[in-house]
Amino acid sequence: MASNRMKDYELVKKFIEGDQESIEVLINRHKNRVYTYILLIVKDQQLAEDIFQDTFIKVINSLKKGKYQEKGIFVSWVVRIAHNLIIDYYRKQKHLKTYSSEDGDLDVFNLKKLADENIEDIMINNQISSDVKKLVELLPDEQKEVIMLRHYGGLSFKEIAEQTEVSINTALGRMRYALINLRKIIETKNIILTRQ
Repeated sequence: MASNRMKDYELVKKFIEGDQESIEVLINRHKNRVYTYILLIVKDQQLAEDIFQDTFIKVINSLKKGKYQEKGIFVSWVVRIAHNLIIDYYRKQKHLKTYSSEDGDLDVFNLKKLADENIEDIMINNQISSDVKKLVELLPDEQKEVIMLRHYGGLSFKEIAEQTEVSINTALGRMRYALINLRKIIETKNIILTRQ
């Protein structure tokens, strides 16, 4: 069977067994989706390329160390690694980007004011933004992905559907469940995300 026609899990298995061509097929198969995801969030081509390279270095090292278990879709695992590297980068920079949503589905994502803020406002908003990102991390991967693409990447639901290879209704459904789950987490943990 030609490598290009093999399923992801078969290629992973072959790579772990020592077949270097398998990882090249996997990278080529998923590079556009992973790179696009990174670029949509960081909005900087050079940074996206750096994080993309770091992502696949980490993927290769993790595969070699046996840290990958077939629990779902390989590309989702790779995107999660990329996502974590993006978060790590911004933590190091002490600067977490937020983009406002034009429809205002969830107020916690519309925290940046256009007016000049004093240092207290900036600190509070940064803390709220950080808290929201931590809450998003608690969501299932599919819901987390749609939140990241919509609110941090600025994609339309049509673009999200194309990017994640699902229908628009599925993308909308995932967002709906993500928002429901976020509200439940906020209520359960009695978290306050607004200024007192």
